Amino acid sequence: MTTTLDLATTELREVNTTLQAAAKGKANEDFELTNPRGAHAVAVGLDGPISVTINGSTGYYCAGMNKEATITVKGSTGPGVAENMMSGVVTIEGDASQYAGATGHGGLLNIKGNASSRCGISMKGIDIVVHGNIGHMCAFMAQKGNLVVLGDAGDALGDSLYEARLFVRGSVKSLGADCVEKELRPEHIEILKDLLEKAGADAKPEEFKRYGSSRKLYNFNIDHAGEY
Repeated sequence: MTTTLDLATTELREVNTTLQAAAKGKANEDFELTNPRGAHAVAVGLDGPISVTINGSTGYYCAGMNKEATITVKGSTGPGVAENMMSGVVTIEGDASQYAGATGHGGLLNIKGNASSRCGISMKGIDIVVHGNIGHMCAFMAQKGNLVVLGDAGDALGDSLYEARLFVRGSVKSLGADCVEKELRPEHIEILKDLLEKAGADAKPEEFKRYGSSRKLYNFNIDHAGEY
């Protein structure tokens, strides 16, 4: 049974309170949200295995701090979707604005369209799959996790990143400080294969290039002062 919540007639605070209570009760319930009309902070702070389908586009911070829940947006999202996500699956059927998946610790953020600038900034273990292109400064200071891009990447990809893995099938406009292309080894093929299957992405792992940190900025070196 699916519970429908209409944001045209129900206050956002009430909608989020209902979702959070169901998630906390580990109810495994299904919810459908109608008429989001670009509302901000929809379906945030869910801490349990519920399923939420949002019929339309949302504003900023949709699905923030998600834990265990499965959230699908049948539209596009504003800045900061799935920020600080811990686990679960967040799927965006349209495009995502800037800093999608920022500081995410776990789970899968699946963006079927394009993502704007700073996608995966400071990611800490999240897996992000973007079926389209990404903008500039993506994976800036990314620490852990995987960013998979089926399209192209903008300027300064992976600037100052740590141990996150970046996989891009298309072209990269430029690499950020300390980011270099690395060998795509069999273990990376397996990681890619798994993520592409989970995301329902039509691509072969062998088509991608891998990028990561050259580790020159881990400790201060006067010879690299201009890159810090």
